[in-house]
Amino acid sequence: MILEDIVAEKIPQIEVEKQIVPATKLAKSSGNSSRRNFKRSLDKSGISIIAEIKKASPSRGVILEDFDVVKIARIYEDLDVDAVSVLTEKNFFQGNDRYIDEVKKVNSKPVLRKDFIVDPYQIYQSKALGADALLLITAILKDKLEEYYKLAEKIGLQCLVEVHDERELETALQAECNIIGINNRNLKDFSENLKNTERLIKRMPTGITIVSESGIKNEKDIKYLKSVGADAVLIGETFMRNIDNVSRIRELVKNARM
Repeated sequence: MILEDIVAEKIPQIEVEKQIVPATKLAKSSGNSSRRNFKRSLDKSGISIIAEIKKASPSRGVILEDFDVVKIARIYEDLDVDAVSVLTEKNFFQGNDRYIDEVKKVNSKPVLRKDFIVDPYQIYQSKALGADALLLITAILKDKLEEYYKLAEKIGLQCLVEVHDERELETALQAECNIIGINNRNLKDFSENLKNTERLIKRMPTGITIVSESGIKNEKDIKYLKSVGADAVLIGETFMRNIDNVSRIRELVKNARM
């Protein structure tokens, strides 16, 4: 599976990064001291939009050849999306840690660091990089989820906790996670089905901010997800493939909020 391949490469990468910047030094770094409230940006009437910045993915290859992270961040600022998700994973998504700082310099919205967290070191690293929130993937962390979630909260970071099925959702609920992302992508065959959000939402208690991820292509998809109870949607590839057609993205955002 692709997820297992990513984790296999991530673990030795983090060990190298620890040699460059030791964990003790990283833990003392506050990064950008001004944190933007990711959860608050999503908790409003209507449906909120998290716009993603990513150059490539393992399932799609390079999505945007002419990739300019600052240009994209400025477009998202002009569109007034509610938050920005930034891929920093290097090997499979062609991301970079520096993108977080570059985005925050030109965009006023909360920034989510989207990477594959496999070590507590990366939580301190996320704060040092200036992220306001980070992604925790239940399929990776399993019984370590609560430990990582509490550590992130302790140092002032919010978490989008991603689940794919009922078992993972139960793990996230037991950890008392308050922002849960339902990924509509099947990790085995990478097919996408928005019905996954509808199915898992029915098992959610009140008080949780619910984000639907993957497979969201148009206004119809967003309105459907809103109708079944999603508070927010995370849109990546659809925006990336239309980034030079800003009027199309603007229309999508406007119609989705109606």
